[in-house]
Amino acid sequence: MAADNAEERTEKPTPKRLREAWEKGQVARSRELNSTLVLMISALGLWGLGYLLVGDLAAIMREGLVIERAMSMDPAALVQQFSSLAGRALWLLSPLFVLLLLGALAGPASMGGMVFSSKAIRFKFEKINPIKGLARIFSAKGLMELVKTLAKFLLVAVTAVILLWSLKSELLFLGQEPLTVALAHAGSLFVRAFLLLSSVLILVALMDVPFQIYQHKKQLKMSLKEIKDENKETEGRPEVKGKIRALQREMSQRRMMERVPEADVVITNPTHYAVALAYDRESSGAPRVLAKGADLVALRIREIAAEHGIAVVSAPPLARALYATTEIEQEIPAELYVAVAHILAYVYQLNAARAQGGQEPDPPADLPVPEEYR
Repeated sequence: MAADNAEERTEKPTPKRLREAWEKGQVARSRELNSTLVLMISALGLWGLGYLLVGDLAAIMREGLVIERAMSMDPAALVQQFSSLAGRALWLLSPLFVLLLLGALAGPASMGGMVFSSKAIRFKFEKINPIKGLARIFSAKGLMELVKTLAKFLLVAVTAVILLWSLKSELLFLGQEPLTVALAHAGSLFVRAFLLLSSVLILVALMDVPFQIYQHKKQLKMSLKEIKDENKETEGRPEVKGKIRALQREMSQRRMMERVPEADVVITNPTHYAVALAYDRESSGAPRVLAKGADLVALRIREIAAEHGIAVVSAPPLARALYATTEIEQEIPAELYVAVAHILAYVYQLNAARAQGGQEPDPPADLPVPEEYR
């Protein structure tokens, strides 16, 4: 049962999974949204530009149908005239083509963003595998595609019937109008019908977009086992991580030991703990911890201090308090200022006595360490 739960995809995708899906071109997409936007923009383009294009395109058509006798005998002239007329027609239609291009790009940009991935166009056998194909057909996604197709058919069919019924009088009246007026009227009716039928598809797109987003998130979900495997690949195996942490601790201790000769005093427990402090009398800061350690590390700190003639003072409560409340390169807590000040005053007197050959002072006793720090 635990193994089955580990294999179920119930967890949100990790950032690495999302990044890999993006690189493979696996983003949420809605073909219904894309086609609806293209059709809507086409209809709006024809609505706004149609009257401007019809006259110029009609003139190009008339010019193309009129061929002079001399030109009919010259194939090169015919090709040249056709090329000129085609170029003019394309130039006139270029605003409409630009609108269609923007519509084709607006759909993908609004869902998942623009993604250009070579991995998405690579050949995959599973795409032509009939078994996988049947599984896709009889899946939830296949059922949704069937529902969308039926919905589009019903919506467009019902809307077309209602539209034709509402425009029947205008359509029948076209035969009584002059040719030029009838053509203009028919073009207007076509554009209006096209715009209305395209608008109906918005309902299908509104139904499809949430479903595609849900399906995309569901496909990217991960099982607990996949997340654990990814963590192992990303962070390495436990034994490797343990070795890396050990090396990091060793390097940190080595750097810490290199700072011990800069200390003014080493406060000990006397054997279990050792804390090396340095105080810059020219600055306004408090004494800082250069090194600290327990057991063998404390022993090594005391040995380095002895090698460099640094005073080692036994003050168990203060040593325990400093070890528990401070980190390397941090200033000591304000509550321990007085106790450390007694130790530093003793060290300065001790160093002066040793330099002058006088009698060494006694170490301070009963340091004022607060109870909560003991």
